[in-house]
Amino acid sequence: MDNILIIGAAGQIGSELTIALRNIYGADHVFATDIKHLPQDIMEGGPFQLLDVMDDKRLIHFVIRHKITQIYHLAAVLSGNAERIPIQAWNINMDSLMNILDLAKEVPEIRKIFWPSSIAVFGPTTPRDNTPQFTVMEPNTVYGISKLAGERWMQYYHQRYHIDARSIRYPGLISYKTEPGGGTTDYAVEIFYDAIRHGLYECFLSEDTALPMMFMDDAVKSTIQLMEADASAIRVRSSYNLGGISFTPKQLAAEIIRYIPDFKMTCKPDFRQAIADSWPRSIDDSVARRQWGSTCSYSLGDMTRIMIEEVRKKIKAKD
Repeated sequence: MDNILIIGAAGQIGSELTIALRNIYGADHVFATDIKHLPQDIMEGGPFQLLDVMDDKRLIHFVIRHKITQIYHLAAVLSGNAERIPIQAWNINMDSLMNILDLAKEVPEIRKIFWPSSIAVFGPTTPRDNTPQFTVMEPNTVYGISKLAGERWMQYYHQRYHIDARSIRYPGLISYKTEPGGGTTDYAVEIFYDAIRHGLYECFLSEDTALPMMFMDDAVKSTIQLMEADASAIRVRSSYNLGGISFTPKQLAAEIIRYIPDFKMTCKPDFRQAIADSWPRSIDDSVARRQWGSTCSYSLGDMTRIMIEEVRKKIKAKD
């Protein structure tokens, strides 16, 4: 039986992926770790430990002691926050990945590594519409540079040391279970909270800024599909494009108005506008769909309906 380690389990992806993996592998076989305490359902639903991925000695002891066979390394400083602390973000994002890759090289029991990349690997010279799997990649943000470097290291460790390294270039991720974490696409989560609480939202991107997005259920499903696919099907060892759905703040606001008719959105672009303008407007993920069966089930309408319902419940429970 596999024993799975999730690093960064308190984050947007980790908090939902942990629950999904425990449902598949059994709670006792999925170890949730982070540098901070997790939501109660995760801490009480299976093994949890405070663990810093930067502490390589403690990390290897944990992996050996618990006979870990798969690692999901999700911890990172995201795009908006990374621009405020560029050197610190680079060190955290890159050193943590190298710790994991070196660990996989030294501990043969580790069979698979998952590490998330991002559409931030693309830059202003990349074709912005239907961005292909293989294309020009010249990121101009700290987050994007670290993710592109990470992709190359993933590819290198697979070729040089035969590490079964797997990755997805996530679009913006939308979830009602965790608060926004400092990403450029986080307006698409913030907007629901402000719409329900105040009927008004000031967006930090312009209303016509189209970006690829994905509802978290689709992201979790695709991640597990990738990790459960036979190794022979995984022919991209840097990272796979994942497309989801593309929309603008204006289009999202129009969907929200269907449920909150008096909702108003204003736009006051900040430094994140330049980041968004360097990213794709839509993604071609045909390689992922063809090689390991990636699918996206949720439309903009589906996602908006669920977010309105669940964020309302969450706010009511707090009030």
